[in-house]
Amino acid sequence: MAIEVRIPTILRTYTDGAKAVEANGGTLAELFADLETRHTGIEARIVDGDKLRRFVNVYLNDEDVRFLDGIDTKLSDGDSVTILPAVAGGMV
Repeated sequence: MAIEVRIPTILRTYTDGAKAVEANGGTLAELFADLETRHTGIEARIVDGDKLRRFVNVYLNDEDVRFLDGIDTKLSDGDSVTILPAVAGGMV
C-alpha cells in the first residue's frame, strides 16, 4: 500500500531534498517506521515514544491526526500524509 508523505523543508535533509516520498504502513506508526528504513533519523524527529512530538503536526488527507487516533490512525492505499512543524510566535 503506497502512501504519499509530504515532507516539510526542515526535514528534507533526511530525504535528500525530496518534497514528497512514498512509504507503506497500515497505521501512521507503521508508516513512520517504514520511512525510517529508507530515511534514517526522520522518525525520531516526528515521534517521541508512542506519540507525536509536541511541535509536529501530521495531517491525513487534510485532517489533523490528533483528532483521529494519533499515530494509531489507520491508513488506506492512496492516502496522503502531510508532516508540518508547528509554528509558534507572538509579541514579546
